[in-house]
Amino acid sequence: MDQEKEIKGLNGYMMLFVFLILFFGSILGFVLLNYAWFIAGIFIALFLLPGLILVNPNEARVLLLFGDYRGTIKQNGLFWVNPFYIKKKISLRARNFDSERLKVNDKLGNPVMISTILVWRVLDTYKASFDVDIFENFVVVQTDAAVRKLASMYPYDNFADEGLDEDITLRSSVNEVSDALEKELEERLNIAGIEVLEARIGYLAYANEIASAMLKRQQATAIVAARHKIVEGAVSMVEMALHQLSEKNLVDLDPESRAAMVSNLMVVLCSDKDASPIVNAGTLNH
Repeated sequence: MDQEKEIKGLNGYMMLFVFLILFFGSILGFVLLNYAWFIAGIFIALFLLPGLILVNPNEARVLLLFGDYRGTIKQNGLFWVNPFYIKKKISLRARNFDSERLKVNDKLGNPVMISTILVWRVLDTYKASFDVDIFENFVVVQTDAAVRKLASMYPYDNFADEGLDEDITLRSSVNEVSDALEKELEERLNIAGIEVLEARIGYLAYANEIASAMLKRQQATAIVAARHKIVEGAVSMVEMALHQLSEKNLVDLDPESRAAMVSNLMVVLCSDKDASPIVNAGTLNH
């Protein structure tokens, strides 16, 4: 037997009724009639009692007879089985596991802090009971191993300015990373009969020793990108202004005045602070 076998026990309510009749009937018979064989009835009733098992919703009972796997009861209710069976209770409910924050290196070698949130449940009671030692500990260890492997496969973020432009990153590609994590965990936990319902990154950040440096780098990158946009827009606006002035013949600019106008407009449009205009009471040439 190397796979789960679902079985059904006898009607527990009927066996409970038999126990009550046999136990109390034997006691009453012994008291009234004083026959020794009624004591045997009491012992038989007590022997039958351990065979009663109660299976709650989303629970299972794995049955063993002297080390031999006999089957698993998953149906809910009160049942009676062989009293010699060892009855191991396993929960089939969905469980949450929030892993500890691990310090690992991403694909680029940067130390990051990462944790995962895993939703899982037991699917195969035979594998969970006999293919691994303690399946709860197995889930914890394999989840940590999967997170470490996942972090080493992808960079934390893109560094396009250094020519390191990745399609998938830990920070921005949430769905792709989660799918990869679920697939990795399914392969690892299948040996224990565990079904992975959902796996998501719960915490992600740079390690403390490089967090401040990386924050400054991100701020610098954002400033450069913003400046690039500002300059691009300013050039477009200056070009439009010169084109409109030339097309409508509002003013005739020589090359020197044109250059001065372009310079002034670029300073005004690209400045961090509001410009203070100076009214020119003369001509554009003086």
